[in-house]
Amino acid sequence: MKITKLVILFNYQKILLGIVVSAVLLIASFWINISLIQLSFRILSALIVLNIIASLVASYTLYDKSDLYELKNLNGIIDWQKTENAILVHASFDPLSKRLEEKYPNLNLTVCDIFGNRHEQEKGIETSKKIFPPHSKEIKISPNRLPFEDKSQDVILAVTSLHEILDHEQRVLFFKEAKRILKDDGVIIVSEQFRDFTNFVFFNIGAFHFLSEKNWKKAISGADLKIVKNQKLTPFANMLIVKKLSKI
Repeated sequence: MKITKLVILFNYQKILLGIVVSAVLLIASFWINISLIQLSFRILSALIVLNIIASLVASYTLYDKSDLYELKNLNGIIDWQKTENAILVHASFDPLSKRLEEKYPNLNLTVCDIFGNRHEQEKGIETSKKIFPPHSKEIKISPNRLPFEDKSQDVILAVTSLHEILDHEQRVLFFKEAKRILKDDGVIIVSEQFRDFTNFVFFNIGAFHFLSEKNWKKAISGADLKIVKNQKLTPFANMLIVKKLSKI
């Protein structure tokens, strides 16, 4: 429930606005004598409330009840006991690094925060960092330059963070850099919500915050990488397993 509470904190102004608009429509419906408009106002009022509830239920399902931050779906894909070097990329929100280091104490994990992401300006970010304190050795990165040696990393893990790279060309540059620093048998894990029908239904215009599956494929293939697996984590999020193209 921790992360869902943060979702509410980050979006409380939108939630309050929706409740106020819903209440105004409902009250107004009692002052209107035209039955069709009266019914329309009441239906719209109910839909706004239902959409708020649906988005919170979806958030709880995605962030607190799914495998998004448990990484159990990576069993058979990554052997963390044999992984030497790994990078965790986040966007000012890191509920995962502490869990990884506690579970795999021998893992050489570097935590990277995307510089200039939208979350840096949000009012709730300080509360978020109290609940999930930043890693003591966290570094800021620019998408077009990752400060690591060539072929030095076994795993690059990015959970709901890379959509914060807003420009397509910058995303391509990030994946090119990821390819450069990734070992030949290494893997990139990208877990994201897509801008698709399901997310539009539950998150309404909030779905524009994310990228379409087509845009992800375009950015990844633009860096000469391939998606070897596209796995649903929940109806609201997918996990992309990305690797280097096989050499012929």
